[in-house]
This record gives sequence, C-alpha cells and structure tokens, in this order.
Amino acid sequence: MTSLALLPRERAKRIVYIGTPEIAVAPLQALVAEGFVIELVVTGIDKRRGRGSQTTANPVKSVAVALGIPVSHDINDVLRLNPDGLLGVVVAFGNIISQEILQHVPMINVHYSALPRWRGAAPVERAILSGDATTAVCIIQVAEQLDAGDVLASAPCTIEEEDSVETLRNRLGQLALPLLINICSHGVSEQIAQTGEVVVARKISAQDLAINWSSSSAQILRQIRVGNAFTFFDGKRFKIHKATTASVSLPLGTIAVHDGNVLVGALEGSVQLLTVQPEGKPKVLAAEWARGARLSNTSTFSDR
Repeated sequence: MTSLALLPRERAKRIVYIGTPEIAVAPLQALVAEGFVIELVVTGIDKRRGRGSQTTANPVKSVAVALGIPVSHDINDVLRLNPDGLLGVVVAFGNIISQEILQHVPMINVHYSALPRWRGAAPVERAILSGDATTAVCIIQVAEQLDAGDVLASAPCTIEEEDSVETLRNRLGQLALPLLINICSHGVSEQIAQTGEVVVARKISAQDLAINWSSSSAQILRQIRVGNAFTFFDGKRFKIHKATTASVSLPLGTIAVHDGNVLVGALEGSVQLLTVQPEGKPKVLAAEWARGARLSNTSTFSDR
C-alpha cells in the first residue's frame, strides 16, 4: 500500500481547499475568518445553468473569487504547490484524488455520515432513505480507497422525523466547523481506524425516488424528504415535495379529499399531500391542485 503524506501535528501554515457545492462554502469562509492562508481553491468546472444555459460559477468558486483566492479546475495543480506546511481540506469535491497527490500533500475530508456506514456520494440521502435514527459528521484522512481513511474527529447527530436532506446536511455542516478548525489550528491528535460494517452510499437514482404506493407511508415520506420523489397521474410525472402521514385507510394509490386534506392510500395508513408539482407546472399546495384536478372516486396515482 502506498504511503500517504504525514498529517500535521501543529497549525497548518497554508491550506489548499478542495470543494464545489453550497455545503462546501461555510468551511471555506470559516477557515478564512480564522486567519488561515488559502493558497489555492480547487473546484468543479463552470456549468451551464438556468434559462439561456449561461455558464455560471459554482458556489465555492464564486466565494473564492470574491475573497481574492486563486482558483483552479485541475486537481493536479496541487502538485505545483510547495508541500511544506501545506494541508489539503476536501469538502464535497466529488472526484477521486490520485495517489501522487496524496503522497505530495496530507489531506483531510469532511464526510457527513457515521463511518464506515454510508461511504460514498450520497451519505445524507441514504441515511434518510434507510430510516436511520442517527448519523454523524467525521473528519477523516483522505486515503486511496474512497472514504476509508482514519477518523480524526467526529460528532453525532440525531435525524429528526421532519429532516429533509437540506436541513440535515446544514446541521451536520455546522457540527463540522469546530472540528475542522480545531484540526487545522492544532494539528491531528488522534487517528482511529474505521471499524464495523462498510455500507456504500450510492448516488440517488430515479428508481430510488419513484414512489410505490404499496410501500409503507413511512417509507414514502422518507423518499419525499430526500427530494424530487415522484409518481404518475394521468400518465404524467407528478412530484411530491412535502407531505405527512395520516391514519385514514384507503386503497393503495387511491386519491381522496377528506376535510380539505388530500390523502393517498399506502401500506400502514395514508400519505397527506402538502406541496406538489404536476409535470410542466410550478409547485402548488396540494389542496389547490386537487380543486382543479377534477378528481373522482376512482382517481389514483400509478407507477407509470
């Protein structure tokens, strides 16, 4: 096994920051606020977004440019940096970092799960989908194998019944900040090898979000909390953005309005729809949609 660059035992003199999405913005800002020298930010390429498909910078690049920090889209530019006193901080980068780079610069990663459970791309989503009661944030050493490095610090976090991916990820992000700042300020004091069953957090697919009304209402709600869960109504895709459970018993997939509430039959109770989005239309309150949908006693959602 190839050796990794040694982790620092004292304050990092310089940092190369590696990350792309919104969740990676707060750690970068916190490091700057603490007076760390950010020598380079490595981030994902600019993408076309929104109407007109204009090319726009990702959240981390936007902040780095505003702060006057040099930005690169090529992870191999790290090899050009002097490794003396340099520490790599990785937050939601999404790309593999080569052995050569890991030998050149010690790197730590902020990972949003109780490792080794949910190694991989979608740890927050998988924790919610699986009905986990708790999770954690871990600061780990970046190793050759994905999310398999030693744990340097961690903090537990309860998953609330109403948590969405956004609310849970934001809470984990806040828990991560003092752990990250402490390691960058004082160096690594302990390294604990991961133990226990390894569970991989695969990327979320459309299949994961397709609602099967023969599932329990609790499982369907977990899909909705992950975001972009969908079913079909009159042959068109129908997204459900927010919902809760109800005790009314209905045939599976059947839509009914009770006391102004839009309910759908599922296993072990029903699902009360709150915010929905018919294909090609904006989000709308479920009750408003139902008033215009001309529902009948036989109206149902289907899987296609």
